[in-house]
Amino acid sequence: MRPGPSAFYVWIAVAWFPAYDLLRQPSWVGALGLAVFAAAYLAAIRMAFGEGPAWVPLVVLAAVTFALGMAYGGKWLYLCPLVSMACGVVVRERAAPYALGGVTVVSMLVTLRSGGGEDAVAAVAWGTFVAGVVVHVTLRLFETREELARAAVLRERERFSRDLHDLLGHTLSLVVVKAEAVRRLAPRDADAAARQAGDIEQIGRRALAEVRSAVAGYRGRGLADELAAARLALEEAGVRAEVMLEEVRLSPDADALLGWVVREGVTNVIRHARATGCAITLRDEGELVLLEIANDGAAQAFTRGNGLKGLAERGAAVEARAEDGRFVLTVAVPK
Repeated sequence: MRPGPSAFYVWIAVAWFPAYDLLRQPSWVGALGLAVFAAAYLAAIRMAFGEGPAWVPLVVLAAVTFALGMAYGGKWLYLCPLVSMACGVVVRERAAPYALGGVTVVSMLVTLRSGGGEDAVAAVAWGTFVAGVVVHVTLRLFETREELARAAVLRERERFSRDLHDLLGHTLSLVVVKAEAVRRLAPRDADAAARQAGDIEQIGRRALAEVRSAVAGYRGRGLADELAAARLALEEAGVRAEVMLEEVRLSPDADALLGWVVREGVTNVIRHARATGCAITLRDEGELVLLEIANDGAAQAFTRGNGLKGLAERGAAVEARAEDGRFVLTVAVPK
C-alpha cells in the first residue's frame, strides 16, 4: 500500500529537540520560526498528496529551516533532514536529485556557518541526503508499481476486447448466413428451414460457451477446430472452400493464434468479400509458419479493422495484398 501523508506527518516530532532548547532559553524569534517551520512542513506534505502548489510551502520551509540553523546551530540542525524529506515528497520528477543535492549542500554550509566541526557537517549532510533519497525512492517505487498495475489492467482489457470481437464477429456472421438460409427456405421447404434454425440454435449455444470461456481467460479453440468451423461457415455462405495444410508441429500458443487467424480471415471473407472461392494454405517455413487465406472477391475484405489489428497485436506478422486477381491475407507466426 502506498504511503500517505500521515506517514510523513509523524516526523514533525523531530522539532521537539529545538523546542526543548527554547524551553531552557526562551526566544520569541525562535518560537515564531519553529511555528512557521511546522506549518510549512505540514502544508508541503498535505499539498503534495492533494492539490495545490506544494513548492510554495517547500520554499518557505527551506528558508526558515536554514535561517534557524545558522542563527542557533546545535539541535536546530536536526530540522535539515525534514527539508530533504519534504523535497523527496514534493519533487518527484527528474529535478528531485538536483533538489536533494542542493538541500544537502546548503545544510553543510549552514552547519559550517553555525560553528559546527567536520563531524557535525558530515553527520548533518549524511542525515539530510539519506532522508530525502529514501523518501524519494520509496514513493517512486510505489508509483512505478501502480503504473505497472494500471498497464497490466489495460493490456488485459484490450486482450479481452480483441478476443470477444473475434468470437462474436465470426459467430454472428454465421448466424446471419443461417438466418438468410431460413428465410429463403421457409416458403418452399419447411423441413430444411427447420434444420437451419436448429443449426442457429446450436451456434448460439456454442457462442455462449465460448464467451464464458473467454471470460475465464480462454484464448482460442485451436487451428483444427477453427478450420472445421471455417469450412462450415464458407459452405453455408455459398463460398467454395479449399484447405491445403502441411504437417507442422506447433506450440499451444502458435496453434491458438493460427486458430484466431482463420477465424478472423474467414469472417472478413464472409462479411465483405462477396467471393465464390476461398483457399486456406498452411506452410512450414523453418522457424515460422505461414498461413494464407486467399479469395476471389473484393479488396475490402482485408481492410485493417479491429480484427486484423488484434492479430498483429498478438504477435503475428500480417500482410494483405492483391495477387493474380485474388486477394490474399498472409500471416507469419513463430512455431
